[in-house]
Amino acid sequence: MLDHLIKGATVVDGTGAPARVADVGIRDGRIVLPPPGEQARTTEDAHGLVLAPGFVDPHTHYDAQLFWDPYATPSMNHGVTTVAGGNCGFTLAPLHPDRPEDADYTRRMMSKVEGMALAALEEGVDWSWSSFGEYLDALEGRIAVNAGFMVGHCALRRYVMGEDAVGGQPTPEQLTAMTALLKEAMEAGAWGLSTTQSATHSDGDGAPVASRHATPAELIALSKAVGEHEGTQIEAILAGCLDRFSDAEIDLFVEMSAAAGRPLNWNVLTIDATVPDRVPRQLLASERARKSGGRIVALTMPILTPMNMSLGTFCALNLIPGWGEILALPVPERIARLRDPQVRAGMLRRADSREAGVFRRLADFGRYVIGDTYSRENEGLTGRVVKDIAAERGQDPFQCLVEICAHDDLRTVLWPMPTDNDPASWALRAETWQHEDVLLGGSDAGAHLDRMCGAPYTTRFLGDCLRGRKLVPLEQAVRMLSDDPARLFGLRERGRIAEGYHADLVLFDPERIDAGPATLVHDLPGASPRLDSRAVGIVSVHVNGVETVRDDEVTGAIPGRVLRSGRDTRTVSTR
Repeated sequence: MLDHLIKGATVVDGTGAPARVADVGIRDGRIVLPPPGEQARTTEDAHGLVLAPGFVDPHTHYDAQLFWDPYATPSMNHGVTTVAGGNCGFTLAPLHPDRPEDADYTRRMMSKVEGMALAALEEGVDWSWSSFGEYLDALEGRIAVNAGFMVGHCALRRYVMGEDAVGGQPTPEQLTAMTALLKEAMEAGAWGLSTTQSATHSDGDGAPVASRHATPAELIALSKAVGEHEGTQIEAILAGCLDRFSDAEIDLFVEMSAAAGRPLNWNVLTIDATVPDRVPRQLLASERARKSGGRIVALTMPILTPMNMSLGTFCALNLIPGWGEILALPVPERIARLRDPQVRAGMLRRADSREAGVFRRLADFGRYVIGDTYSRENEGLTGRVVKDIAAERGQDPFQCLVEICAHDDLRTVLWPMPTDNDPASWALRAETWQHEDVLLGGSDAGAHLDRMCGAPYTTRFLGDCLRGRKLVPLEQAVRMLSDDPARLFGLRERGRIAEGYHADLVLFDPERIDAGPATLVHDLPGASPRLDSRAVGIVSVHVNGVETVRDDEVTGAIPGRVLRSGRDTRTVSTR
């Protein structure tokens, strides 16, 4: 007898095969394609609904949030049943057992570099582990989604080198110890190594994070260790990920992947028709890797993720060359500097320079929309476009924006309108998605909580494919969200609706599937804020055969599993 039977659904199985109407059963957490007439304890009529494999998000930062939110909201509400965490070189483990201060350093680093509320990290996580295996064990049996984790290079360096991890180089003995620690983590279930050398990644003290000080030789040594364990990967961020890789960066990526004999994924590939040379340059790394025995996969988002800004708190504006020093000043001094016409002119020059790279997208201040305001002077401005207000006041847009923010003591919420929401850019995206080394993802779910909400990319993308731009057919869209990332990570028996596969399933209404607008809520430990988005048209989500979501409400069940390398992933070799 089946545990549950979903009858008459339009099954889109994740392989890209044409949709078909069929019954799908669940027994002991696995998918059963039943013969007609097989009995079930419970039955569900799904005529007119689409049944797809649960979606796999390949780039999240749920490492901490899962301790206070086992449902990985809002990702699970949007059909995500498996998340990959531990990205960008940042993990909560290992922690040296003789240095309790390392936990405080890690909390402050995660708060700065990944935008996680410090109060939530302090109050919502017990920090009781030392080894990476103990961290995984702390999550086992208490999560609603399946979750796998890379081990972060920064944590490895800190454990072995202590404070010297920032700014120092390991001795041969320390590099050997770091490699052994990585192997220990993989034996416990880590999916592989994540690392960063991005200029945008600084710790809680404002210093470059530990892995940014690693030499290519260190990275290659760790990459070789990754290749010695079954079912592993590399995830890496370089400065050129934001715009264009240098020749040296391409060489490094190729050498790391080839040394490991494993795929290396990076994010995020920004696609903009006004910068036509960017995509070919970034994908050159993939082409060269395949010739050298490696594989490099670029993650790219299929939606434009709204991201708010502020002149009062750390955000992407701080990462524009020359802006960080000004925006780090005390608020009164910051306002005085921003009101100085010469200072503003210099900031605008830097924001529109080639060195600003992808952050040049933020320099058109007339296209910003005013969000929440906090002063009488700004009443009625919420929802208005800065260029319209500037025209009324006879000001240039940046001057106008600064004056609005100054009235709110720089607390004003700003929403930049995307510059790449044009038909040519969408056509270029559709073309780029067909590349064998391009994968949808890069949501950063679990990070930058009050600034962006990338988790709903799954439902928003499906709604766009069904009722919007229709850039790819439904069957391909589902494959891109489920089977493609499952195959990259070598997930065993996940990512498809097939006999015997784990019953990770999402049932949705194709007429309504979408994501609601991002709204600010205060539901983190310490009442810290985050952006949330409701799912539209999701009827149910099953994880390992157990219903976790019904009509966008979590059921309270926690059937998720910590997916461990080797046991739950198979090797995806590049050789």
